[in-house]
Amino acid sequence: MAERIDWLDDGTPYSPRFGDRYHSEQGGIAQAREVFLHGCGLPQAWAGAPQWRILETGFGFGLNFLVTWAAWRADPQRPTVLHFISLEAWPVSAADLLRAAERHPELLPLAQALCAQYWGLLPGVHRLWFDGGRVLLTLCIGDAQALLRQQHWDVDTVYLDGFSPQTNPEIWSPHTLKAVARCCHRGTRLATWTIARAVRDALTQCGFVVEKVPGVPPKRDNLQATFNPAWEPRTSRTAEPGPEHPTPARCIVIGAGLAGAATAASLARRGWRVQVLDAGATPASGASGLPVGLFAPHLSPDDNVFARVSRSGVRAMLQQSQALLQDGVDWNPVGVLERRPDPHLGLPEGWQDGPGADWSLPATPETLRTAGLPEDAPACWHARAGWVRPARLVQQLLAQPGIAWHPDSTVAGLRRTDGGTWQVLDAAGQSLAEAEVVVLAAGPACNALLEQVQGPRLPLQPVRGQLSWGPQPAGAQGLPPFPVNGNGALVAHVPHADGLAWHMGSTFDRDVEQLPIPPEEEAAAHATNGRRLQALVPAAAPALRPAFEGAAPLNAWASVRCTSADRLPIVGPADAQALPGLWLNTAMGARGLTRAVLCGELLAARLQGEPLPLDAKLARAMGTERLLKA
Repeated sequence: MAERIDWLDDGTPYSPRFGDRYHSEQGGIAQAREVFLHGCGLPQAWAGAPQWRILETGFGFGLNFLVTWAAWRADPQRPTVLHFISLEAWPVSAADLLRAAERHPELLPLAQALCAQYWGLLPGVHRLWFDGGRVLLTLCIGDAQALLRQQHWDVDTVYLDGFSPQTNPEIWSPHTLKAVARCCHRGTRLATWTIARAVRDALTQCGFVVEKVPGVPPKRDNLQATFNPAWEPRTSRTAEPGPEHPTPARCIVIGAGLAGAATAASLARRGWRVQVLDAGATPASGASGLPVGLFAPHLSPDDNVFARVSRSGVRAMLQQSQALLQDGVDWNPVGVLERRPDPHLGLPEGWQDGPGADWSLPATPETLRTAGLPEDAPACWHARAGWVRPARLVQQLLAQPGIAWHPDSTVAGLRRTDGGTWQVLDAAGQSLAEAEVVVLAAGPACNALLEQVQGPRLPLQPVRGQLSWGPQPAGAQGLPPFPVNGNGALVAHVPHADGLAWHMGSTFDRDVEQLPIPPEEEAAAHATNGRRLQALVPAAAPALRPAFEGAAPLNAWASVRCTSADRLPIVGPADAQALPGLWLNTAMGARGLTRAVLCGELLAARLQGEPLPLDAKLARAMGTERLLKA
């Protein structure tokens, strides 16, 4: 549940938990601008930088973020990408956040945009996406010391904020400040409103040069500091390796499916020049070309890695789709009903009483009735879910500035030049393109290319699937207005040609790659989808039975998906020591729509040494390093 806020008679917010005001009546925006933004030398300090990274130790009502975002927008010399990392143990509600911004009309549109993404804030790392992905808020929910210990950040600016050292001593403790210092490089500037002697002494011991400066009334003084230790900071044994390319360069992406297109878009937003090569004549000519796909979070009673990765992926997918796709035509975030095999539903304990309710809840009797199911049928409702035309998303991703798309380009080999760049070669050994970085996003074909350069062999498994679909009969009864997922999935009411279409599937044939599917196997797959439809949504079966029995049009779409042995994506360098500049983004499995956008952002962040778009533990679970150690 959201942190309780009491609003005092003068309109200022008060925290009963800490017995302290968040800020004075007029002090919120003045403090944000004068103490933190200007106190850290911004916006002047970031002029012309490709990126700028800010760490804040207390998000509160987001005023520091909003003021910084507004300054970034107003600055013609702003960095290409602004990263704002903020820690918060007790997030306030979206309504309270908006109320705090109402006194500042110049910030209200930004606050409204923030509130639109300010939901589902379970403990962990959440990436919120603004201004076309050029302003990235990494909101970390939990204990500050634990978060600083678990994540790996390198920042240019620190906003040291929080309730007073008397009421919340932990946020100002030497252990916390030491953890903050580990995120700094020489020259990182820090600002705070407190001048408490204990804070000054701890910062000095951590390597900061500290000075008192005139404060914002009613405070007489504030504190500013620069990280400039008299010693050479030691690199932690657990620290992440340094970025391979801290500044934009050239990149070749091999594969124009969801993974390749998302990678290209993430890099292009950061100023990279990207070429995308694919053997197909059109984008999404492989497994990403299915007519309609679903995105929805995964559920697990212990909220495992799959569940947490899926939520980060769904959030990224929603942000990207809202920016690029036409609602109701290219996609529809209408929600998804998931039928479960047992009454326990897979929801973690206490889920319904907190921010998890923003994601998934037990299906209501009304929702079940709408799907034509019994009111006691075990099912969950995923509010942040829906259907997408994957090929349309791929097209829109590849249309972003900075991306050159090369169809009919079959890559047969790779070669590293004496100058340290990579060349991709055709069957005759001729160079198709050259760049500092190559990303393999070609599914099962990745291994053949890795083999040529003595790279690692990935534990990839092909999985063939067939979708059954057809035109929706006029006046058809029993077709739910939202997708229903479970053992198979039914998606109806999708615009198609002059009417609507329904889609059912797909099959899941492991270690099968043959395409096109032989007629007898295609018929068997249709029969499988028909049986699954009857079990999944019995009320819809009569309307679609003529198609499965040959009395109405029935179409098949089939392709081969690629998954890994542990069913997680593979994202990271192929071998940072032996093959610098060669990266991988593959093995999306049957959840490409949920994972691809997130994985594109993860690859770009790792390549440039940025704050990661999800928890560092989850990034390691998807990293290539897990395979090299095996």
